Amino acid sequence: MAYSPTTTSVFTRFARTPVVPTTYAIPWAPLAGRILLSTIFILSGLTKFTDWNGTANYMAAHSLPLIPFLLPIAALVEIAGGLAILVGVRTRAAALLLFLYLIPTTLVFHNFWGQVGAEHMNQMTHFLKTLSIMGGLALIVGFGPGFPSVDNSQTCCK
Repeated sequence: MAYSPTTTSVFTRFARTPVVPTTYAIPWAPLAGRILLSTIFILSGLTKFTDWNGTANYMAAHSLPLIPFLLPIAALVEIAGGLAILVGVRTRAAALLLFLYLIPTTLVFHNFWGQVGAEHMNQMTHFLKTLSIMGGLALIVGFGPGFPSVDNSQTCCK
């Protein structure tokens, strides 16, 4: 078969640039992402308040000091940061705060390198999931909250 401009070869079929929908085509995608990303923080923060003693015991099992001081701060950071991302208010700052918050908590609570057997795999999975969440937070820091959000509202006080 001779080559002609109308020939559909394997190369031309796979060499085409795929059309990827953007927020222009799917305007509600950033909101869906913020809802999904914020859910883990809001629920985790609320769980810290509803199971205060259980969370304190879990922190003590990981040899954390100052639990009466750190526990309410952790709960408030998670709830406030999660709500800020959900609503889209000061979203970049909230995402950065949660990103920084996850660094020590991930290292303390998901130290898979210090585990063996099934617990090694379990903690490595949690560690990698948290890295993925941090990736989502980094995207929000870099690109902002998208539409609809308070940060991107078109209202202006004149």
